[in-house]
This record gives sequence, structure tokens and C-alpha cells, in this order.
Amino acid sequence: MVTVEQTTVRETVSRLWSEEILPSLSGLVEIPALSEAFDPDWSANGHLAAAVEHVRAWITARNLPGATLDVVKLGDRSPVLLVDVPATPGAEDRGTVLLYGHLDKQPPVGGWSDGLGPWTPVVRDGRLYGRGCADDGYSGYAATAALEAVHAAGGRHARSVIVLETGEESGSPDLPAYLNHLEDRLGEVSLVVCLDAGGNDYERLWLTTSLRGMVQVRVTVGVLDSAQHSGLASGIVPSSFRILRRLLDRIEDSETGEIKLAELNVEIPADRVAEARASAQATPGAIRSAFPLLEGMRPVTDDEFELLLNNSWRPTLSVIGASGLPEPANAGNVLRDSTTLALSFRLPPTADSAVALAAVEKALTTDVPYGARVTLSGLESADGWNAPEPAPWFSAALDEVGEGVFGAPARGIGIGGSIPFMGLLARKYPQAQFLVTGALGPDSNAHVPDEWLNLAFAAQVTEAVAHVLNAHAHG
Repeated sequence: MVTVEQTTVRETVSRLWSEEILPSLSGLVEIPALSEAFDPDWSANGHLAAAVEHVRAWITARNLPGATLDVVKLGDRSPVLLVDVPATPGAEDRGTVLLYGHLDKQPPVGGWSDGLGPWTPVVRDGRLYGRGCADDGYSGYAATAALEAVHAAGGRHARSVIVLETGEESGSPDLPAYLNHLEDRLGEVSLVVCLDAGGNDYERLWLTTSLRGMVQVRVTVGVLDSAQHSGLASGIVPSSFRILRRLLDRIEDSETGEIKLAELNVEIPADRVAEARASAQATPGAIRSAFPLLEGMRPVTDDEFELLLNNSWRPTLSVIGASGLPEPANAGNVLRDSTTLALSFRLPPTADSAVALAAVEKALTTDVPYGARVTLSGLESADGWNAPEPAPWFSAALDEVGEGVFGAPARGIGIGGSIPFMGLLARKYPQAQFLVTGALGPDSNAHVPDEWLNLAFAAQVTEAVAHVLNAHAHG
């Protein structure tokens, strides 16, 4: 493998982050670019467009050799920023590198610490605070800086296209249409770099090697035409909540959390089992301490290896919403006419989400206790993703990055969440290699108060991407 000169890469990335990226990224934090699902008037409000323009102006000023920038807007869909950088000499036949990120943000939510706020960028102790800085407004900056560093160090990169969408936090509903629209322009994608992930610490490069799929459904159990006095009706009319509990017992073992439906389970590949074991050994205690458990509360198990498999390769059920239940202060002695629960299932990466959804539907609607009326709504399903076997050049590049950039071997990890974009790209470009990584750490507070970006780690991730781009160009 032909390596790129490391000192120049590092110095270029460091300078860009301190002098160029941080000021502009701070300005991006100030834009309340809520994702379309959280801002029904996003088009009229113009914040997504403002975020796109902010980053477009910054990248334009970088003067990447031959780069063209285009804001793509299809009908009433949220916009996409496209940056097309031609290959360096000698790498024209290596296909297209697709570098992905997003500019839309989660809602601000309350509870930020004193002196911090979602739209107020604050730098403290090497951290940039603000909504969207880590998830993942930095991605377009990092991708651009990595390309600049390759040029500065005299390295190579294949044709590189940066795609920054504005709907990821809403489930990327418009991305398939954009990928179809841009298919001819993208050409044959041979490497995907996604900077919307992270890992268990800030000591090494973490690769996301799998993502879970998902199924969502709202289930309503109705028992009465109208609510009744609980003293008069209970014992005669079954509780809609109790019926829902019985239906859920068909799906989930409430003692262990195990999902009983075969269609939602898969055999975990041996390489992913070994990977999870290595990751647990590399960061002892990181998994158990990743979440703010109440004092005295324990995780599902103390075995971090099993926790990783639970979170990445085993199906789970979360009840994420409910209706038909009044606030306790307003609750009278009433046997309610119905109960609705919003159910969110996370699926193993290789499970068929459509088959899983059908199995859930059947379990909830067949032989319903007491003949209660069950109504399903809001049905959604999305497949997960499992990374392909790494090519020799990719494995060598990761070894180089581990030793030269971080001083620690790169590690792979399965992520419990979903990035629909990955499964879509895997189907569209089955021969592509995938570098799914990022600057998110276990305490970055994405989606919650006090979101923050580890600036030094983000620079290291940028440096790592530059080395992978050069390795890919040489093959």
C-alpha cells in the first residue's frame, strides 16, 4: 500500500480545524435547522436552506481543485448539497467515493446546563457545545478537510462526491429520490464514507460494521363504545390495558426482554461475535457506564460482551408512546374505552423487516382475548445493514490509521440505531467498501441537552479519512 506523507496531513488538518472549521461550524450551530419531521413549516422558515447555504459558502471558499457545488432541490423535498471533486491524476479509474453527512438537526429540548444552549455555540475544554455540532454538522467540514489534506501532502484520491442531506433526523424520507435522481452523476461508487457514527471512547477509530433495522406500529385495543365507571364495569369488562399486556406477552418475554417471534431473530455471524468480544475487551466498563442510570439501577446484564450483542444483533421492543391514558392528577375512577401504545422494534441487521412487520401484525391481531377490537396504524419497516468483508487495501489502511493517527488499533462495533441510507447504498452499490465512522462518543449527548463535539477527536477522524482516501486511490 502506498501511504501519504503523515506530517503534512496532520498539520493541514490541525490548521483547518482550528482556523477555518471551528468558526464556521460555530456559525452552523446558530442556525435552528430542525429536520422536517420537527418543523412542518421548514420550507417557509428557511432554516434548512440557510444551513445548506452556510456550508456551501464555506466549501466554495476552500478552492478544492476542479470542485463544483450544486444545491439540488426536487419539488417540495428538503434540499441536498452536492460537492463534486475530480480525481487526482492516476486515480481516475478508482470509481467514486461518496462522502455522506447531514445538516438537519434534532429539536433543542430543555434542560441545557448553565451557559449552554442549543443555538449558542460554546467552546469549553476542547469541546464545542451546541445542537447539531456532533450529529453531525461537522461531517461536511471533515470531508472537505480530508480532501484538502490529501492534496497538501501530495497524495491521491478518486473522484469524490460529498452529499449533505437535510432529512436524516426524519428518517431520510427524500434520500432515495435524490439518489435515483443523481445516479448518473454519481457513477460507480466504490467507497462510501459516512461520518454519522462514533464509538465507545475517544482513543481509537471506531468503525460501525452493522446497523439494526426497525419496525414501528401503533396498536389500539378497544373494549367499549364509551368509557364506564370502573367500580361498575371492572370484573365484567376486561381492561384494554390488560389485553394489550397479553398481546405483548406473545411477542416479548417480559422477564428477560427476549423477543419470541422467530421472524425477528437471526443467527449472529461468527465474525460479529468475535468483533463484539474484542470491542468489549478494548474498553472495559464503557458499555455499562454509557447511560445515566439511576442510583441502584443495573443494566440488563453485567457482561459487556452480551450487552454489545443485545444492542447490535438481537431484536428489542421499546414502548415509545401511549394514548388513552390521562395524566394521573386527572385520572378518575374510569374503565377506559381503549388504550394505544406506540411500539418500536429494533431488528438484527440481516433480518427482513417486511417479514418481521408481518409477524408482529399477526401476533397482535390473531385470536385477540375476549374478542377485543385491535386497530393497527403508523406501520413502518426498514432493513438494517451489515458491512461487507473488508478489501485488503482497506484492512491495511485501517492498520495504518490505528498505528499512525491514534496509536491504538481500530475497532469495529455494531450500532443499535438505524441509518436507512446505508442499507439503500449497500443494495445499490454491492461492490463498495464502507467506512462508517465519526466523532460521536458515548457521552456526546446527541439528541439530548448539552450536545458536544470533541474537537481533537474530530480532527483525528478527519486525518484518518484522508489516509483511507489515499489508500483507496492506490487500491
